[in-house]
Amino acid sequence: MSWLRPPRTLRARLTVWHVSVVVLVLALYAGVVLFLVNRNLSRALDARLRSDFRWAAEMAQQGPDGSLSWFEGDPWSADSPWLQVWTPAGQAIYQTEVARRLPVPQSSALVTGADGQIVSVPARPAPFRLLAGPATVGGRPVVLQVGRSEAVMRLEVRQLALVFLLGLPLTVAVAGVGGYLLARGALAPLHRMAERARDITAHRLSERLPIDNPHDELGRLASVFNDTLARLESSFQQMRRFTGNVSHELRTPLTAIRSVGEVELREPREAASYRRVIESMLEEADRLTRLVDRLLMVSRADPGDQSLALEPIDLGALADEVVTHLDVLAEEKQQSMLVEHVGYPRCRGDRITLRHAVINLVDNAIRYTPVGGQIRVRVSESSAHAVLEVRDTGPGIPDEDQARLFDRLYRGRDSAPGGSGLGLSIARWAVEANHGQLSYDQVNGSGSAFRITLPTATGITQASAV
Repeated sequence: MSWLRPPRTLRARLTVWHVSVVVLVLALYAGVVLFLVNRNLSRALDARLRSDFRWAAEMAQQGPDGSLSWFEGDPWSADSPWLQVWTPAGQAIYQTEVARRLPVPQSSALVTGADGQIVSVPARPAPFRLLAGPATVGGRPVVLQVGRSEAVMRLEVRQLALVFLLGLPLTVAVAGVGGYLLARGALAPLHRMAERARDITAHRLSERLPIDNPHDELGRLASVFNDTLARLESSFQQMRRFTGNVSHELRTPLTAIRSVGEVELREPREAASYRRVIESMLEEADRLTRLVDRLLMVSRADPGDQSLALEPIDLGALADEVVTHLDVLAEEKQQSMLVEHVGYPRCRGDRITLRHAVINLVDNAIRYTPVGGQIRVRVSESSAHAVLEVRDTGPGIPDEDQARLFDRLYRGRDSAPGGSGLGLSIARWAVEANHGQLSYDQVNGSGSAFRITLPTATGITQASAV
């Protein structure tokens, strides 16, 4: 049935829970109050019975003929005593008017063995409490029996229970309205956040969720979502720039290949001319292949699924190998390359990815260092790090380009021709994949210094043990 289904909205569920808790607390409170009131009234009734027994034992009047009597007062008064006097043998001697008007059939059976205890016997309209005990009145041994009905006590308890019962609907209504208003007020920021989030699309990532109170739970949740949106916005902007740059970089060699081919095929030419055309097209194809290879490396680096073969690496030997490999490029520009060894730095990492990083840094240094310049590769070590530094005597990097130095496909205004803008990005990824850090420093206003800092093999072992 529909009324048994739980409410769907959080506001309704909070209201139901609030009302349920209030009703439960009220029920427990009413139960405790009724229990305490009933107990106190019961004790008060027992105290009245004992007071009546003392009155009966002390206020008896003996007539000239030896008969006993008690002053009853108004027999119709609520305080008029219920009293019966018996001989020890069980013969009735005296009854008050109230006792004659409200007979208790079980009273005679309680005379025998009377020990001053209070007992409750069934009666109409309510149970009757009797107290019977031996006493000496006028020098005669008798059994005094006093009693009081529980009707008044039960009436008071029922009236109090009726008050609680009649107040329950009002309490539920007030609790429901109050719970709904509290839930609506508490969830209002969440509703506003949901409305704003519904308007945020891929083209409106600059929007942010409203924050009413940054210190409460909803405010902290909104702050976390806003931080996530900021990262998404940055990622989307970077992706758009990356896509645009990739499109431009891919279009340039393809356009060159197509243009050269179309121009040369317009009219017959000699074999040597065709050879030059084909060589030019192959150069552009090689450039396109290198660009695609670098893009594939970047794409594999993104999800972090590049498998690394960790092994001990002699950083000095790696620097010598890279310099020897690229020395021919430096010779074409009459540049000098020097490897400086300070100590024997060793690290543990993937040799192939680190070699990519060093090659990219040295290749960049050759590309941007003018003819006749100098490139110096320095390797050193400290207690916890192995360092490889590549310095050149080029023009350096302008301040406005340093913030985006490691962005993919970013090329500054003074970029050398032939570059793809991926070398430094790949280098940073390769270094960070091996738990290192790649940083840049300006050298005395001209020239650049790229520093690779890697944990030593001992440092990595200690960190893994911790």
